[in-house]
Amino acid sequence: MTEVERKLGERGLTVPAAAKSLADYVPVNRAGNIVFVSGQLPVQDGKLAYEGIVGQDLDVETAKKAAILCALNILGQLKAAVPSLDRVRCIRLGGFVQSEAGFKDQAAVINGASELIVHALGEKGRHARAAVGCSSLPLGAAVEVEAIFEVESD
Repeated sequence: MTEVERKLGERGLTVPAAAKSLADYVPVNRAGNIVFVSGQLPVQDGKLAYEGIVGQDLDVETAKKAAILCALNILGQLKAAVPSLDRVRCIRLGGFVQSEAGFKDQAAVINGASELIVHALGEKGRHARAAVGCSSLPLGAAVEVEAIFEVESD
C-alpha cells in the first residue's frame, strides 16, 4: 500500500480500479514524465453516481462529492499507469460542472477534487486549476475532472 492510499484510507476512501474508456480514446497518456489523465466522471461500481444540473438538480455540497469521486477515479487511472502514486506530483486539474445559467459556484464544486488531491499527495498535490461551467456533460454527469501529473524520474 502506498502512502497516498494510506492517507485516503484514513478517510474511509479507496483508489478504485481503472475503468475502461467509453469511446475511442485512452484514459491515460504518458509523454516522458508527464501523465495526462482523461476526464473522469463520477462513476462508482460501473454506474454514474451523480447526474444532473448543479444548481437545479444537485446542490453545491452534493456536486462537491461528485468531484471527489472524479478525483478518486483519476487516481485509479494514474495507479494503473505509473509505478507508484507516491512518486507523482499534480500539475493541473481541469473541472467541468454541468450547471444552470447564472450558476457561479463552479470553483466551490471543483474544490472537492482539489482538496482530495492535496490531501492524498500533500505538497505534491498543489496544482494549477480551471473550474468551468457547461450546459451538458457525457451521460448527463454533473461533474467531470481531468488532470496532468509529473512522475518522478528513477
